[in-house]
Amino acid sequence: MALFKKRTVGKPGEWYYCLEHKKVEEGPECPAQNRFGPYTSREAAQHAMDTARDRNLDWDTDPKWHDEDRSSPSGD
Repeated sequence: MALFKKRTVGKPGEWYYCLEHKKVEEGPECPAQNRFGPYTSREAAQHAMDTARDRNLDWDTDPKWHDEDRSSPSGD
């Protein structure tokens, strides 16, 4: 019995976006490292890259989460 060969079986209604093939999948077809999800709808999965871009922008511009400027060794 192989421990790491088990394939994840998706449930109907679980949608994923495959980063490698750039397509929406119902149930996971590709490995977890290559996908976003699960999403509750096909439409949400279709917009996975937009959602990720928006969240990254929010994170990058949130003043509460910015680290101090590390350009100088003393942090000044």
